[in-house]
Amino acid sequence: MLTGKEAGREGEVMRAFPRKGTVLVAGVNMAKRHARPSGSTMQGGIIDKDMPLAVSAVAIVCHSCGPTRIGVRFDEQGRKVRVCRKCEGDL
Repeated sequence: MLTGKEAGREGEVMRAFPRKGTVLVAGVNMAKRHARPSGSTMQGGIIDKDMPLAVSAVAIVCHSCGPTRIGVRFDEQGRKVRVCRKCEGDL
């Protein structure tokens, strides 16, 4: 996370919504929701739910240099490979 109350936190992107421009990150931007008991959730009550975040508030984390922008280059076989803009290493 780059901005907001969750700035500095890291998590894995579980799902992306390209049309809305948002992503769902595990363990970040949690909200409390009231749930009624149903077939899928046997027990009702207050549950924690991951809420979507704007793509602009999220950065990819490089193994060696931390949060960074990414670029694309082609390898020897002609496949696209994502690379870190800071250290030029593969992601």
